[in-house]
Amino acid sequence: MGPEQLAELVDRYGAPLVLYARQWCDCPEDVVQTALLKLVRSRVPPDNLVPWLYRVVRNGAIDAGRAARRRHKYEAAAADTAPKWFSPGYDPTGLDARAAAAALADLPAETREIIVMHLWGGLTFEQIARTIGSSAATCYRRYAAGLDTLRTKLGADAPEKTT
Repeated sequence: MGPEQLAELVDRYGAPLVLYARQWCDCPEDVVQTALLKLVRSRVPPDNLVPWLYRVVRNGAIDAGRAARRRHKYEAAAADTAPKWFSPGYDPTGLDARAAAAALADLPAETREIIVMHLWGGLTFEQIARTIGSSAATCYRRYAAGLDTLRTKLGADAPEKTT
C-alpha cells in the first residue's frame, strides 16, 4: 500500500474508525493507528479492506479496554497496600494530609517530581538535575516555587528566615 492510498484511507475512514473504537476503550486513536500500521505491514492487502479495518479496530479496542480495566484493578490494589505519602495521626502543624496530597497532585509534573525527589527521596538538587536533565539552579527554582504554591493552596505560612 502506497502513501497516497494510506492518506486517502485515513482521510475517509480515520474519524469514523476512532468513533467506532471509542465504544470499547479510552485510546481509540492509538487503536486506529495500530490497525493502520498492521495494514501497512501486511504483504498482501485484505480482500475487503474497510470491513477488515473495522474488525481489526474492534478487536484492538476491546483488547485495549480489557487491558485498561485490568491495569486499573491492579493499580487500585497496589495503591491500597502502598505506603501513603502522608501518615495519618497526630500532626502538630494541623496539616490536612488529603488536602496536601491533592495540592501536590495539582502541581505541574516537573515541579512535583522535583519536590518528591528532594523531600521524600533525599536527593540533592545536583542529583535531581542529573536525573531529569536540567540544571541544579532550575531545579531549586522549581522546588521553591512549588513549595510556595503548596503553602498558598494549604494556607500555610512560610517558615521564619534565620539570619
